[in-house]
Amino acid sequence: MIVAENLVKEFRIAERRPGLVGSLATLFTREHRIVRAVDGVSFTIPAGTKTAYIGANGAGKSTTIKMLTGIMTPTSGRCLVRDIEPYRHRQANARGIGVVFGQRSQLWWDLSVPDSFRILRRIYDIPDAVYRRNLALYRELLDIDALGTTPVRQLSLGQRMRAEIAASLLHDPAVVFWDEPTIGLDMVLKDAVRHLVNHVHRELGTTVVLTSHDITDIAAICDSALVVDRGRVVHQGSIRDLLRTADRRCVLFEHRNGPPPEHTCAQIERGLPGVSATSAEDGRIRVDYPVDRFTSRQVLAFLLEHFDLADCYAPEPDLEDVLRRIYGSGRQEPVPAQTPDRCREGAQ
Repeated sequence: MIVAENLVKEFRIAERRPGLVGSLATLFTREHRIVRAVDGVSFTIPAGTKTAYIGANGAGKSTTIKMLTGIMTPTSGRCLVRDIEPYRHRQANARGIGVVFGQRSQLWWDLSVPDSFRILRRIYDIPDAVYRRNLALYRELLDIDALGTTPVRQLSLGQRMRAEIAASLLHDPAVVFWDEPTIGLDMVLKDAVRHLVNHVHRELGTTVVLTSHDITDIAAICDSALVVDRGRVVHQGSIRDLLRTADRRCVLFEHRNGPPPEHTCAQIERGLPGVSATSAEDGRIRVDYPVDRFTSRQVLAFLLEHFDLADCYAPEPDLEDVLRRIYGSGRQEPVPAQTPDRCREGAQ
């Protein structure tokens, strides 16, 4: 469905010399430097998947999305969306995609949202039944009628984003590209947007590509992840595979008739060198361990041997921590798969 082959995008940036003399000299002689925003990116996104395109600021996410939507032309390499090169066949590509950019509008600035929708209906030649069905869905989930006849330029950011999201799905596109779609929305509307896109995907098989710094958006919408860092792909696979790259994991437990928490933590750290144990506010003990030294099975075996466990829980690694490590190191280090990560058992 979506293919990128050695995709490169470079920008030519003018260098300005400091000071008044430097500014005057720049008027006559300009120096430039080349910035490579996307550096040989290659990936394939199958049809019908929901993929998070993740990266730190400046990683090249938005630039890649702009090439996939036909807004920008690659410096080299190529990309295909539904077997169409977007920048060569912009109109054909546009009819099959929906796009949301958090800070750019596809609506008519001086018209109301209903008027903008009527124009989009004509542009995309949307059948009456599809148009009515989608408007009913937006009324139910996004309260789109509350925007009334106010011109788009007078809407708040959150109000405009509701309309932008609805507009991107109005014509039942085969692919949607959402770049920071929930910016400016409150928690209730964010949940509604997540429910909307999951509903559309379930009913129509829509391919979703999401870029967002909101980890909750990623976890609630996407089932696979494409991680870029410094313009290059460093991970492609399921969200679960990405979580398995965590270099530390944890176990939370409660125990009966045990010593004070500080003594319990000290005993664990002595018995498992390199592990850190802390007391949580709810009375449970949290054990953080490096996955290159211990498995969850080894940690749980130690706890069962030394404590009378009332409850034990090994949660999934935190996605934000995993991404922070990738961005910090600039590379991904594979980590062996772990043993099952949840147990509930009371030792009798």
